[in-house]
Amino acid sequence: MKRLFISSSFADVFRLFPDFARTEVKGKKVTFIPTASIPEKIAFYVASGKKALEKLGLSVDVLDISKTARKEIASKLQSNDYIYVTGGNTFFLLQELKRTGTDKIIAEQINTGKIYIGESAGSAVLSPDVEYVKEMDDYRKAPELNELSALSIVNFYTLPHHSNFPFKKTVEKIIAQYGSKLKLVPISNSQVITVNGKQFEIREK
Repeated sequence: MKRLFISSSFADVFRLFPDFARTEVKGKKVTFIPTASIPEKIAFYVASGKKALEKLGLSVDVLDISKTARKEIASKLQSNDYIYVTGGNTFFLLQELKRTGTDKIIAEQINTGKIYIGESAGSAVLSPDVEYVKEMDDYRKAPELNELSALSIVNFYTLPHHSNFPFKKTVEKIIAQYGSKLKLVPISNSQVITVNGKQFEIREK
């Protein structure tokens, strides 16, 4: 059964995670993938997310997939308890997920029931494709990304940072452009989409 914790800003909603996990999370190990943040000038959310996980008592195993061999990527994703993918540039993240084969490994782990925690870009890549976030992220930062199909773990399109600075107008523009075409699910920084199997709900801190 798919178990997903889909956020805009994990640091704002992390206290909802233990209840979602339905088990003691203290002492568990999470594979922490910060790769989306690499081409970005602003990346404070990476440290914030890591700190939030540590506050929950989790052990954080950092894994930059852009600089790691596939064998080690597979080993960490398979052996650790949870998977966490940070925000940053959605297109660069998707490029590296595909280039390294991490997209398939993550999909396999999700299908075994392992909990996936997404934040912003890490949430968007779960959608069928990521063309809809072109207004939000610079796709030119992923020159090797030939097409925009994503992981298709969910059948909706998470739209992060709804109503939050500095993305408020950008999100409104995306809704105006794609709202009638795609199943957009906008969430603010204080909201999270929780997925259990085929059911999903939006929760607020």
